[in-house]
Amino acid sequence: MAANNDTIGRTITVTVLLCVVCSVIVSAAAVLLRPMQIENKELDRQSNILAAAKIDYAGKDVQKLFAEQIVTKYVNLATGKYVEKPEGYKDSKRAAKEPSLSRALTRSEDIASIKRTANVMPVFLVNKDGQLDKVILPVHGYGLWSTLYGFLALENDLNTVVGFGFYTHGETPGLGGEVDNPKWKALWPGKKIYAEGSMEPKIGLVKGAVDKSAPGAEFKIDALSGATLTSNGVTNLVQFWMGKNGFAGYLSNLKAGES
Repeated sequence: MAANNDTIGRTITVTVLLCVVCSVIVSAAAVLLRPMQIENKELDRQSNILAAAKIDYAGKDVQKLFAEQIVTKYVNLATGKYVEKPEGYKDSKRAAKEPSLSRALTRSEDIASIKRTANVMPVFLVNKDGQLDKVILPVHGYGLWSTLYGFLALENDLNTVVGFGFYTHGETPGLGGEVDNPKWKALWPGKKIYAEGSMEPKIGLVKGAVDKSAPGAEFKIDALSGATLTSNGVTNLVQFWMGKNGFAGYLSNLKAGES
């Protein structure tokens, strides 16, 4: 009986020691790999900004290319003007959760179902020969299962789409997940956000194939087949961020040279 108890005790001791050792290894790996994870996340963000702007980064040093091609600025959404990066500001996603760095949206304002917006948002500019060539804007909003985060790039007329894509979402593969399909993303370049003389966004997804010869076709993109709620979510998030509670004030100021 004593020998049996001794065996049980040893088993428990070995199990506990094994758990402790494994915990130490996992914790150490997490700490050691954290800088690499942060770097990879930043590289992915930069790659997606370059992709939205149609800047080829394949086989190139993404960090170097980004530094050469992209100028990052910060915009106060309430004024539409450039500001310094706020103290304690890490990124817009975390800022939106901080009451001191964000504001709650009313039900009528919150068409993208995001609840809060950061007071200050980053914008990314591409300059050419000393003049603005493109502007890339971060956008996000809720689809069917998840919040979709992406970038929308505009030509220097601040109205024509250069490129659009999401870098993270949890939509259903083969349905809402088709937002990642290159064929669908290829429908966006050349589309218009606003009608002439207006800063009220008209762009949106519609059921069926868009008749390119029909009036207003320049504002319409084919909806995702079998993914009505995701399609509605994409329309809502684009219209929110291009509207008065998003970047419309900034784009209007930029057109007037007042940002």
